[in-house]
Order: sequence, then structure tokens, then C-alpha cells
Amino acid sequence: MSDNEHMFIVIEGVIGVGKTTLSRLLQPHFEAELLLEIVEENPFLPRFYQDQARYAFQTQMFFLLSRYRQQRITVPEALQQSSLISDYLLDKDRIFAQLTLEGDEWWMYQRLYEILDERLVRPTLVVYLRAGLDVLMGRIAMRDRSFERSMPRDYIERLRLTYEDFFGGYDAAPLLSIDTNALDYVHKPQDLQTVLGAVRTMLQQGYLRVSM
Repeated sequence: MSDNEHMFIVIEGVIGVGKTTLSRLLQPHFEAELLLEIVEENPFLPRFYQDQARYAFQTQMFFLLSRYRQQRITVPEALQQSSLISDYLLDKDRIFAQLTLEGDEWWMYQRLYEILDERLVRPTLVVYLRAGLDVLMGRIAMRDRSFERSMPRDYIERLRLTYEDFFGGYDAAPLLSIDTNALDYVHKPQDLQTVLGAVRTMLQQGYLRVSM
């Protein structure tokens, strides 16, 4: 990859794994702009966590259209000026929808998703962060977002397994898969350097899939 070519790096993983934290830490090393998912603005999200069956479709459609608008407008504009690091893929929307929608709602969602997804810029590299359920629950509790306090443990586990299945077959962009269970890149500079080195190696060597 040319040093002058602007890169689009995406950090992904299940709720609480540390996507936004790592995105912020990597940003200065690549002199990149930062694109962060807007979660709190979804007016249906608190009600969804209280009654998933009733509010799943509204919650998911709001997320899909909000995420699409960010990706469709912000990503191309940012890449004209600099590299870009994002803490989510549009693909994540479908992962969540798969768990919460069914019947006609799932059918309608899929049709719309397929139309929107075709129009987006593909990442230069996707970094998929993995962690076990206990680690995830601990990190979620530590950040203490009000609307996440009532999330059932079994929902996070189903979500984690769905992520594992999805990224196990992901081939839309080069993929770096990182086990974060024993990593603390916030407080341990050596852990951040390990991740940073792996990302740079993927970008420089052109590997398609690496796990660490």
C-alpha cells in the first residue's frame, strides 16, 4: 500500500469489547479522522432493552438508517482528506437484526439492508476484537451506561456467538482478529504496541486474514 493512500480502518466487536477505546488510541498513530457510532441518540434503545419483542423493529430501522447515513456521507468525504478509523461496520446492524427480528420484519429489513450496503465504501482493514462473556460483562458494568444496565447476560452471549459466526466467514475486507481477554491497551503501553504492530503489518504486507 502506498504511503500516500488514505486508509479506512474499522474496529469491530461485540458490545463492551473496547472498539471505541481502541479507535481513539490508534487515531494519532495513523493521523486519521475518527468516525464513532452514535448510540445514545436512538430514542427506541432504552425501551428495546426493556421489551425487545415490541421495540426490536423500530430500534433496528433507526440504527440502520442512522448508520447508513454516517457511512454514506462521512466516509467518502473524510477519505478525500485523510485516513479514517471507525468503531463500527454497517454489517454489525445485520448481526443485531438477525437476533431480534423475524417474519415479515426480518424480510423487510434484509431487502432494505441489501440496497443500502451496495453503496458503501469497503474498509482497507477490519480489526475484529474478541472477548469471553465474563470479560464483556465486566467491561459493560465498568462503563455503566444507563441503558445497558438491564441487558441480560444470555443476550450478550448470543450476540457474542453471532459475531463469532459472522466474522468466522468474513471476506469482504482483510481481517485482523484479536483476542482481547488478556489485553489492557489503556493501561499497558506494551499491549497497545502489540496491537498497533499487528495492524501495521496487515496494512504493509497485504495479508487477508490473521488471528492473534
